[in-house]
Amino acid sequence: MSTLKLSSRRGVLAAGAAWMAAPLAPAFAAGPVAGGKPVTLVVSYPAGGGADVMARLIAPRLAEALGQPVVVDNKPGASGTIAATQVARATPDGSTLLLDASSFAVNPALFNKLPYDSDTAFTPLAVLAQFPNVLVCPPSFDAKSLADVLRLARAKPKTLAYASSGNGSAQHLAGALFEQLAKVELTHVPYRGGGPALNDVIGGQVPLFFANVASSLGHIQAGRLRPLAVTATVRCRALPEVPTMAEAGVKGHEVLEWNPVLAPAGLPADVRATLARALKQAMEDAEVLGRVRALGGDVFAGDAAAFLKAQRALWARVVKERGITRE
Repeated sequence: MSTLKLSSRRGVLAAGAAWMAAPLAPAFAAGPVAGGKPVTLVVSYPAGGGADVMARLIAPRLAEALGQPVVVDNKPGASGTIAATQVARATPDGSTLLLDASSFAVNPALFNKLPYDSDTAFTPLAVLAQFPNVLVCPPSFDAKSLADVLRLARAKPKTLAYASSGNGSAQHLAGALFEQLAKVELTHVPYRGGGPALNDVIGGQVPLFFANVASSLGHIQAGRLRPLAVTATVRCRALPEVPTMAEAGVKGHEVLEWNPVLAPAGLPADVRATLARALKQAMEDAEVLGRVRALGGDVFAGDAAAFLKAQRALWARVVKERGITRE
């Protein structure tokens, strides 16, 4: 989602302005959260990244739904654990929320010890949207399809390489799961960030990359990258001609990037219901839906707590079986 750029690193921004212009009463009957004081969305990644973009996209709509200000506060670092620690220790009154990324489900398996228990320290409120990855290669690469990649990988194990934004990153895990399910051996090339990795794939230095659809769509449309398969169970509306992994021959490879919203544990049931309802309303806004879908994503419609539990179990298994570490 890094291709979508919004200004300012932290603060009320449009959220405060939207609240000032909003109706005096929220769109549904509910008392104010935390006595009406500002609600802070603590974002686990820097300004301009996917989590930040989603936070700034929904903040004005959330403020309108609640009838009170919503502030975006970026607290990046340590794969999201700095922000998560702050929220886990906050007063559970609804005034402090965490807007994280899919790394939330991976960190318990990657870190030897976290300052919080991912299973018990939070109250899941929502998973906002899901964005599939897409396996891409430069146009100069020999493979024209996923079948070609599998053929090349099986002919010469560990010869084909895939880039990632670092050890334990979403791209690394997508590649590790692909190797496991496809029964192939690739070479992992970690970079310090997704931008440098993507640039080297475009330049032909590394042939494969499990890119976020949102960040790679422009390059695909411009012909700088060739899409081979999307890592979802259904085709991506932004890339309707690109097959899913299952359609292309690798079943079970579903890797999505997503943004959960969580509150500290101990949140009162009525406050939880109010926030969950407001978040749902914010995601149903026509502009929000349009932006999410234009970037290849879709709004999440399932049970957030069950989804988080399943994702933690999946990546704990992959990390253990593939021997993945942060180093």
